[in-house]
Amino acid sequence: MVIEQIRMPQLGESVTEGTISKWLVSVGDKVNKYDPLAEIMTDKVNAEVPSSFAGTIKELIAEDGDTLAVGEIICTIEVEGGKTEEAAVSEQKTEMVETVAVPPAEQGNKARYSPAVLKISQEHEIDLTQVTGTGAGGRITRKDLLKLIDSGNIPRAGIKVEAPKQSEAVKETVQVISTQPAATKQAAAAPNIPVAVGDIEIPVTGIRKAIAANMLRSKHEAPHAWTMIEVDATNLVEYRNSLKNEFKNKEGFNLTFFAFFVKAVAQALKEFPQINSMWAGDKIILKKDINISIAVATDDALYVPVIKNADEKTIKGIAREITDLAVKVRTGKLRSEDMQGGTFTVNNTGSFGSVQSMGIINYPQAAILQVESIVKRPVIMNNNMIAVRDMVNLCMSLDHRVLDGLVCGRFLQRVKEIIENTSESTTSIY
Repeated sequence: MVIEQIRMPQLGESVTEGTISKWLVSVGDKVNKYDPLAEIMTDKVNAEVPSSFAGTIKELIAEDGDTLAVGEIICTIEVEGGKTEEAAVSEQKTEMVETVAVPPAEQGNKARYSPAVLKISQEHEIDLTQVTGTGAGGRITRKDLLKLIDSGNIPRAGIKVEAPKQSEAVKETVQVISTQPAATKQAAAAPNIPVAVGDIEIPVTGIRKAIAANMLRSKHEAPHAWTMIEVDATNLVEYRNSLKNEFKNKEGFNLTFFAFFVKAVAQALKEFPQINSMWAGDKIILKKDINISIAVATDDALYVPVIKNADEKTIKGIAREITDLAVKVRTGKLRSEDMQGGTFTVNNTGSFGSVQSMGIINYPQAAILQVESIVKRPVIMNNNMIAVRDMVNLCMSLDHRVLDGLVCGRFLQRVKEIIENTSESTTSIY
């Protein structure tokens, strides 16, 4: 028999880690090739990890809720044929030592700990040889360490400490880890917030942790600048309203204002390719494809699926993709490939009435555009007459390492021009 390893997959560009939200198998279960093993959450997308082999689940290295780096082992499977089990296990231990830093204590007694246990023990200087675990076979689990930390009775040397029993209450310690280079990476201590009677404690889900980590990385690494432009969308409103009922009856989905804005942005990106770029340390990468990420919210999370090659699509095609991607998000059917390849993000903040906002850039992109609510306002026209017009603010956040105000201002002016000149004679939806 041979022991094969299943590792944390990379489910998207720039994804460096994933969280196991739920195991779908247990030790001893027989699985076929491509059977789902676990549900994984990474950077706002849910996905299942399929088995690469047919065999029997030998060991679950990580637990529900554990976050592991891409490439780390999450479980092992015993399959027929190949190397002997002893040789395979020996190789597995060697690879795990190369993947994660192993404390001296572990090297001495050859104990094996999950990556999550190692991370917590290193952050809190816990001597794992002094801890008795409550997991299978006395294995130390992530929950064991969190209970010890919560109790304040942390074993550091010399005194053996029993892990609290499973029945004892525990507060989950939540930390947001900065994704800075390893030399400067530090865990932010969870704030000590007093809990009063009547307060409700809501556990932080894996997807919320992923959102927090990505937003924190964007704000820490990218120096954000912000600019806004006011657009007269009266012509667009009149044109779209004249088509929406016939379009819905014919196509079966809505012709939204947002589709017109996404198309205008895609066209402007083609004319100003600098905006469609990313910071890569010693170089800036100008992306050839124009792939527009759109923000889609649920009650407790935010996802950014991608409209690929948006500049090549009609307004109808974009409207269809917006509808299809939103349905996938809200029915839990969004796939990892739906999230990959985005080069610029457009966020429809106006859908809930916002008129001005400052978006956080969708890392590693260089900018994000917020399309605010279209509102009727009195406006002074060229002939000094006052007229009621449909006005909208376009708010742009930019990575100042990559972009400067001049090119961003010209880009926004072009989007404004396209929107203000939208009409039956200038704009086809097909």
